[in-house]
Amino acid sequence: MTKHMCRWFLLAILSASFAQLGVAEERFILRVPPALLDQLVAKYGLNVVKPLDSHGFAVVSAADSKIKDAIKDELEIDPDDKGIESDNSVPVPELKRNARLSPPADPILAALAARTPVSFYGAKAWNSYVNQPAGGSIYLKEAQHEYATGSGIIAIIDTGVDPGHPVLKASLVEGYDFTRDIAGMASELGDLDQSTAVILDQSTAAILDKDSVVMINQSTAAILDQSTAVILDKNLLPSAFGHGTMIAGIVHLVAPTAKIMPLKAFNADGTASTSNIVRAIYYAVDSGASVINMSFSLDQPSVELAKAVNYAAARGVICVASAGNGGQESLVFPAAFRGVLGVAAVGDAGLRSPFSNYGSAVALLAAPGEGIVTTYPGANYAVVSGTSFAAAFISGGGNLMQHVHHDLTVQEIIQALSNKKKAAVDLGYGRVDFYRVLKALKEMPD
Repeated sequence: MTKHMCRWFLLAILSASFAQLGVAEERFILRVPPALLDQLVAKYGLNVVKPLDSHGFAVVSAADSKIKDAIKDELEIDPDDKGIESDNSVPVPELKRNARLSPPADPILAALAARTPVSFYGAKAWNSYVNQPAGGSIYLKEAQHEYATGSGIIAIIDTGVDPGHPVLKASLVEGYDFTRDIAGMASELGDLDQSTAVILDQSTAAILDKDSVVMINQSTAAILDQSTAVILDKNLLPSAFGHGTMIAGIVHLVAPTAKIMPLKAFNADGTASTSNIVRAIYYAVDSGASVINMSFSLDQPSVELAKAVNYAAARGVICVASAGNGGQESLVFPAAFRGVLGVAAVGDAGLRSPFSNYGSAVALLAAPGEGIVTTYPGANYAVVSGTSFAAAFISGGGNLMQHVHHDLTVQEIIQALSNKKKAAVDLGYGRVDFYRVLKALKEMPD
């Protein structure tokens, strides 16, 4: 072989190697009829990541981001229910760079002190979880005793859940893992390496020996048994691991006799694609959920997310979203969409949390979001802060409202939540009072 041939042979090998490595492709959500999808795939060399579903959109990818503009121009010729948008990455609010969160020290110490197990709807749970100050500030026990404890299904779009947590397991129904396209309990333990998952599982017998605190991220202090904490401290847990289990714990605290459907759209690092979130909303509605908890936020509106939320609202499903943790008057979505209950965070005194976004465009009302004690994977507990957790209180409360008065419209829900007057300039109707809300609903005519 000549030197010239060797040079070309080596170049061919290198080219093939780079081709195998692949070029980073951008993903898009494409809403088109089946025949047009085939046509666009062939014309622009698209890769179909997720085929067209029953709601009319597919997920495609392309190496050239300019293809989006070309397809958009082509679809605008005949725009009826057609469109394309980038399939952006969405973080949970507690992991956004501008979030300023830290669970207060007092609730952590109180949780460590009040570890006595008490009965809670067929399970044993920490007293500091069942009888925490956040519940008292919204008159939760009074509302549950007098009016409702929950019914039906609450869908939680998040990182999944620990299906074996003793406080939660009897309340869970099968959901879906959109990160793996697997139906079932949507466990977030699958995001851990096997050895770490085993360590957490081993802690399930130590309910009275949890005296170590591990800071998981800027919003979460996990309270673990001492031996587990020592081992896990050497293993960096994914930054958002446990977020879904913690949301589920708050929802269950408020609506303990409702069922919880975990829908895993987020990875344990706290990111999700817009398409997986949209798919999860449709799945929740079509699977009979009456409330959808959305503890996440996008800085820019998404057409497909808006379509999914409207689909839910048109079918009487209550959609709840967090207002975000930027500490500013700022629009985030889906909280700012019409018909969505956007939730800001307050402390036990009812004042806006410094980290919480605010303003009438994004916060319909507020709920506790500082130093909340909730469930954490492996029969553990955590103390958390953030608007994600405030939203979970309202999701549980929305279910209580449905338990008291079926077939509520979104406007009727807002009217009941508002008690007919504005309570705070920057927090919509202010901190919720579940006793007053359910009393008002009970007195509504059928």
